[in-house]
Parts: sequence; structure tokens; C-alpha cells
Amino acid sequence: MKREWWMFVIGAVVSWGVYVPVLHEGQATMGDGKPGDGAVRAFLCVGVAYFITAVVIPLIALWFGLAGNETLDFTDTNGSLKSRALTFATLGGVAGAAGALCIIFSIKAGGMPLYVAPLVFAGAPIVNAIVSILWHPPKEGFHAETMPGWMMFGAGILLAAIGAGLVLYSKGSIEQTAKKLAQQQKAAPAITPPGSGNA
Repeated sequence: MKREWWMFVIGAVVSWGVYVPVLHEGQATMGDGKPGDGAVRAFLCVGVAYFITAVVIPLIALWFGLAGNETLDFTDTNGSLKSRALTFATLGGVAGAAGALCIIFSIKAGGMPLYVAPLVFAGAPIVNAIVSILWHPPKEGFHAETMPGWMMFGAGILLAAIGAGLVLYSKGSIEQTAKKLAQQQKAAPAITPPGSGNA
């Protein structure tokens, strides 16, 4: 059984894991310390990166035969254009770009990477699981023999939802505690160091 796909899974985890913090740094630097002031210009840079990784590299791989048995051809055996394939592949790209744009504007509106990324990457698998099951029902079906596996699957989805909820709860708790500490420090009387009074 081939295990190469795990390498690409790890690559995706690492890439998407650093995506929001790295993007936030670019936005903040672009906006002279204010991420909201550099969000859209940073997204242009994301677009350039997408063009390189999603257009230039695949074209090179297809042109020089580096994509296995794939060629730079978008027609079927009858010579007809694969319009359905092109449509859904493009829609997938639009969905990915729209997600990136939503993250951009989330940070622009004041969201912090510490909270934005966990919420996105906890919520996205839930949506993915639901859409995938409805769109491509498993061939194994829902039989009594497969129920333990499906129960574990459901537990995983539930834990992802709980994780997203805990992130939101921790955000509110941290912010509330920080606000109280700031108020306490502001209300505390200033302590004059010994010997610093007027002679």
C-alpha cells in the first residue's frame, strides 16, 4: 500500500498551519503595524503566489510530462471539451480563494490569528465531511457492521465542533480577564518610590 499521500497530507497541514500567522505578519508589515490597513494589498500578494503555485507549476509539469499519465488536454475520448470537469474544478478554486479572502477580511476586521485559524480549520472539516457524505455517499453503506467506524467518525466531527466552541470560549475568557486586569491596574493608586518626594 502506497504511503506517499501521507507526505502530501503533512505538507498541507504544515502549509495551512502557518498560513494565517504568516499572512497576518505580511498584513501588519504592509499596513505599518496595522493589519487592517494592509489586508487587501497582502491578498494581492496571495494572488501572485496562487498564480505561481496553481498555474505556472502545473503548466510546467503537464508540458514536460512530469504529471504521470496526465497531459495538457481538456477533451474526452470523443474530442469534446470536458465542460463539467472544468466547471467544478474552477468552482473548487473559487471556493478556496473565497476562503482565503474571508480570512483576509476577518483579520482586517480585527480578528487575531490565534483565534481565526483554529475556528476556520475546526469548522472546515465539519462542512467537508457533511458535503462529502451527501455528495459522495460511501459505497460501504450504513450497515450494522460498519457502525463502530461511523460512530468514531461522528465522534471526531463532534470533537472538532467542541474544539471550535472552546476556542471561542477561551477568547472571551482571555479578553474579559485582560480587561479586568487593565481596570485594576488603572484603579490602583500610584506608589511613590522612597526619597522621590519634594525636599
